[in-house]
Amino acid sequence: MPVNKIQSSRRARTAIAGAGAAGAVALASVVLIQPWEGRSLVAYRDIVGVLTICDGDTANVRPGMKVTPAECDRRLAVRVRRDYFEPLKGCIFGFEKRPISWQASMISLAYNVGTGAACNSSAARLARLGKLRESCEAATAFNKAGGKTVSGLVKRREMGDATRIGEAELCVSGL
Repeated sequence: MPVNKIQSSRRARTAIAGAGAAGAVALASVVLIQPWEGRSLVAYRDIVGVLTICDGDTANVRPGMKVTPAECDRRLAVRVRRDYFEPLKGCIFGFEKRPISWQASMISLAYNVGTGAACNSSAARLARLGKLRESCEAATAFNKAGGKTVSGLVKRREMGDATRIGEAELCVSGL
């Protein structure tokens, strides 16, 4: 369960209102994934040694690979919809009918931990039962890398930091 108290925030409600018709995919990409992943136009190894590029993208990355900002934008748009949003719709009945804040949080979680882990998580199980607030909080359990709790992941999963909205913060702000 969460390390910190999970609560709604004005900045998260503003982000949700700003997403409007763009929906959960855009909200996840712009408000959660890009700020937390950061952008690198050159391939690098992440905290656990996985080759990564752009906004935390690990698909088809080669050592020394270089890309443009436009390529990163394209990679993110394609992958978030195809590799995360669509599979989540398949594993959580009615996914696309849930609040966009909850959808965006689950998309960001899946982007970071993989769709298999997200689909088989307590967060997904609770959502299937209609317990969305509990689902938001259950997703905070994914705060480790290499078996160790990582402060940055605690912030990402929970209430964020001074400049970035946390997944649970966004999640509960739209319920």
